[in-house]
Amino acid sequence: SAHDAPSDAIVLFDGKNLNEWASTKDTTKPAMWTVAKKSITVKKGTGNIQTKKMFTDYQLHIEWRIPANITGSGQARGNSGVFLAATGPGDEGYEIQVLDNYDNKTYVNGQAASIYKQSIPLANACKKPGEWQSYDIVWTAPRFNDDGTIKTNGRITALQNGVLVQNN
Repeated sequence: SAHDAPSDAIVLFDGKNLNEWASTKDTTKPAMWTVAKKSITVKKGTGNIQTKKMFTDYQLHIEWRIPANITGSGQARGNSGVFLAATGPGDEGYEIQVLDNYDNKTYVNGQAASIYKQSIPLANACKKPGEWQSYDIVWTAPRFNDDGTIKTNGRITALQNGVLVQNN
């Protein structure tokens, strides 16, 4: 909860509203996901949401849950993600995958805790659908030269439910 956050943390969700968030399609418009019972639920058809504040290097704690009654298989099982950094419109950028992989197989760089289509997680630390899970992320953004080429790669160290899933 926000009460457990470090004293210098920026709380992006206090359990009450989406005041720190905007629509990714139009950042002048509010985020349209649903807030109820101190949780945010993705609202289909409203698109991605993003923080109003911009961050470069940061630490992030996020808690998430796949519905207990989830159906489907592969990528059609609670598929979402946390974009660590956008590099363009739509879904371009660096994303840590949110997906039910408790007893659900998919391609290795598309499973929960993968950096989507880039880096396979070190372990499958998924809990059963319906149980709360967490990511603790340390993100160092990539740096670019003036011509757009990469100067230094982005780096992520992440724990899922306390288990190391991405190491630098």
